[in-house]
Amino acid sequence: MKLSRRLVPDVTTLQAFECAARHGSFTQAAAELNLTQSAVSRQIKDLESQLGVLLFERVRQRVILSDAGQKFLPEVRRLLNQTEELMVRAMASARADSSLSIASLPTFGSRWLVPRLPDFLKRHPGTVVNIASRSEPFDFEEQNFDLAIHYGQPVWARAICSYLCSEVIVPAASPALLAVHPVASPADIGGSPLLHLATRPKLWAQWFETNDVEQDGAYRGNRFDQFSMVIEAATAGLGFALLPRYLIEQELTAGTLRIVLDRPMQTENSYYLAIPEGKLENPISRAFREWITEQVG
Repeated sequence: MKLSRRLVPDVTTLQAFECAARHGSFTQAAAELNLTQSAVSRQIKDLESQLGVLLFERVRQRVILSDAGQKFLPEVRRLLNQTEELMVRAMASARADSSLSIASLPTFGSRWLVPRLPDFLKRHPGTVVNIASRSEPFDFEEQNFDLAIHYGQPVWARAICSYLCSEVIVPAASPALLAVHPVASPADIGGSPLLHLATRPKLWAQWFETNDVEQDGAYRGNRFDQFSMVIEAATAGLGFALLPRYLIEQELTAGTLRIVLDRPMQTENSYYLAIPEGKLENPISRAFREWITEQVG
């Protein structure tokens, strides 16, 4: 798609707008950007002319964002952040033999992928890896990743999903909690404090149903929006948690968490590697796909 140069704003103009909005002052924005106040004012006027809207209102000695300016500001900040990230990534990979940008589920990335990453980098010396957390599918055309690790169904717009592994969760708790709430059967967990992953609120209810336990309190207990938080809460003795075993390898080895019962449950979704259609033949992406498939095998 051919871009109209008339519609592409100058980055320095967007920086002037963001800075003035943050300070509520053209003078302070000029000081931060090492410009004159008149230069900042001129940049803002040019941007307003280009957009056809008033971005600031003058109130006493300050400038305040107009309604249009308030709507425009978050998008400007997003664009500036992306521009900075693009430059940093380009600089980081400038002297590398190859580079690989990976979008990973937060806890999967920190607890499973990163500890194994040295093996991949040892096999592919000179490769620079950029890993960023993403919890939901995104548009590969807007965010420049070579691949993404996805939990759910094998569906991703303009990308090909290849199966990695299923997910098996186990009931786990700290030794301290088990000393207070000993467990001999699934029914024993029913009256104990439960921990929940906010994005999967039905896990305990499904686990009880799988184990033929009628439990009215399956939805009670504290909720957290990341598995990493649930793990920390379980380690601290706040309750029983249903956790993927691969995420608690360290805690099980250290003895800070124990699998309460040998009653694993496979969830309905799986893990997939999503690769944008235009990067399927990228050599380093293909190498990573082969490597990670070997690791989960």
